[in-house]
Amino acid sequence: MVSHDDVNYVAKLARLKVDSTELDRFAGQLSSILGHVDKISELDLADVTPTSHVIKLSNVFREDAPRPSVERDEALANGPDVERGAFKVPPILEA
Repeated sequence: MVSHDDVNYVAKLARLKVDSTELDRFAGQLSSILGHVDKISELDLADVTPTSHVIKLSNVFREDAPRPSVERDEALANGPDVERGAFKVPPILEA
């Protein structure tokens, strides 16, 4: 069983604020999770090859091909202030 000290320690590592009303619930949930991990660790997985995905994936990306885009003037027409072919924005840092 996970103790309140264990929950507080994990919460501190995760930078979470846990109040006293949540301690019992989180301790029970963490105990349940760790119980499931213990069951999995009992399995004989010596002949199972490690995988990064459940199903085999191959090149899930679309081909990088050029295609038509919005014309500059059309895109800039949506901005509140345009100067020399670009959006004009207020400066972030002032000298």
